[in-house]
Amino acid sequence: MELDGIFLDFYGTLTSGDRAAVESVCERIVRENGVAISPYELSVTWGERFFHALDFASGESFKTLFEVEVQTLRDTMGELGVRVDAEKYARQLKDYWEHPPMQPEVAEFLKKIRYPICIVSNADRADIDRALERACIRVDHIVTSEEARSYKPDRQIFEMALRQTGWRRDRIIHVGDSLHSDIGGAILAGIRNGWLNRAHRIHDIGTHQPDHEFEDLLGLLRWTQSHPTT
Repeated sequence: MELDGIFLDFYGTLTSGDRAAVESVCERIVRENGVAISPYELSVTWGERFFHALDFASGESFKTLFEVEVQTLRDTMGELGVRVDAEKYARQLKDYWEHPPMQPEVAEFLKKIRYPICIVSNADRADIDRALERACIRVDHIVTSEEARSYKPDRQIFEMALRQTGWRRDRIIHVGDSLHSDIGGAILAGIRNGWLNRAHRIHDIGTHQPDHEFEDLLGLLRWTQSHPTT
């Protein structure tokens, strides 16, 4: 039995992580508003609130990623007693979503991988389309949280990806860099999974144990070449 295809996270997996972008935004917020915490502390506090909000933003309560960024930043700053133009700062972060640097091994991975790819990403569709176009990357399928109205780890985004691709649940692997969103979500959906552990995240709230662990995309490539039936 071989794989029907590979589900891949996008941000932090094919692209560089958002650490530099988030820290840059938080440094600007602290500098312009005289916040009494460090940019790093703000990035962690905002990030925890952001990921918690995503867990409750699927289905009837769905909000776009940009809307969640704005709301969670506004709430985070409100707790610190500081009012800010949250949309202004979220737009700076949105620039990262549209123009993220690609990981150095992406071109080689996409050239050599023999399985079709479906990107499964917590992202607004326009942002990921611009990012892929800018990087001249083409994949077989794209499923975003905006289309599915579901954020990983909610299983519905994976169910949409299964319907769109027609791939069998027991013949795919989902690979991403978040223990919480990617590994936790794949486990909920009953999908084999692999953690791309680049160790460059600001903070990972996940504690799930992945089926496989890869140091980069070439590690995933080697796994597909040496373990086509496992």
